[in-house]
Amino acid sequence: MDDEFYMHKALQLARQAWDAGEVPVGALVVLDDVIVGRGYNAPISRHDPSAHAEMMALRDASQQLGNYRLPGVTLYVTLEPCAMCAGAIMHARVARVVFGAADLKTGAAGSVLNLFAEPRLNHHASVTRGVLAAECGAMLSDFFTERRLMAKQA
Repeated sequence: MDDEFYMHKALQLARQAWDAGEVPVGALVVLDDVIVGRGYNAPISRHDPSAHAEMMALRDASQQLGNYRLPGVTLYVTLEPCAMCAGAIMHARVARVVFGAADLKTGAAGSVLNLFAEPRLNHHASVTRGVLAAECGAMLSDFFTERRLMAKQA
């Protein structure tokens, strides 16, 4: 399995978010080529500002593995993590983050700031950017285009 394989799986989760009326972001956690955590955006339906895809996938993986620390895992997410998610990723000791689309407004893995490269922090996940970026970005663009059209028709 490679990064594109897992990013396709994350895109399937993002589609679930879209179908639920949430911004379509999906994430999964992989350990030794096994998916151990899945999540998609759910802050609206859960009334929870922390229910980002990454947070949901980390919670799922922690429950599956019985530990809040997740050393050796890779987190795949369709959109660049924000500062909140980057903090959780670091606290969980995630080894590697792979994301699709850059987030030029709130991205904390290089677009706006790079918390993973901050030398004063005690954990540094490696980051791979831009895996299936076009597909991940298109899903977000299409979602917001559809929302704008629906708003005009209302």
